[in-house]
Amino acid sequence: MKLADLDAHTLEAIKAVRWDRIIEKHEGPYTWASTLEWYDPEFMMIEGRAVLLPVEQSRHGNITILRTIWSADGHSLTLFLKDTTYGDDWFMSGYMAVCDRMADHDFYLAILYHEWFIIEPPITLKV
Repeated sequence: MKLADLDAHTLEAIKAVRWDRIIEKHEGPYTWASTLEWYDPEFMMIEGRAVLLPVEQSRHGNITILRTIWSADGHSLTLFLKDTTYGDDWFMSGYMAVCDRMADHDFYLAILYHEWFIIEPPITLKV
């Protein structure tokens, strides 16, 4: 799926959606209209589903999906990801996204995109 393949009605529906972020102390909310205008986002395929994140498509090759959590009804997705575009330290490469499925469409759109300090897996204690 590509943004260029979407009809005008679908693009207008995307532009009307707001999303929130906290990245480098810059806070949202932002509109998808400005994101589409100033960034170069594109759908990523995640576990066979199209997901639109507010990141330039040139960064996709640097993104590793660490964890996906799908809602029981399949309408929401929570992602934990690592983006090494600007470095791979745990404190600067982690992000969390919450995405909702667009009504009457077969793709997910980020409504929240925040920095996330990558936390190591929990330690298993022997009892």
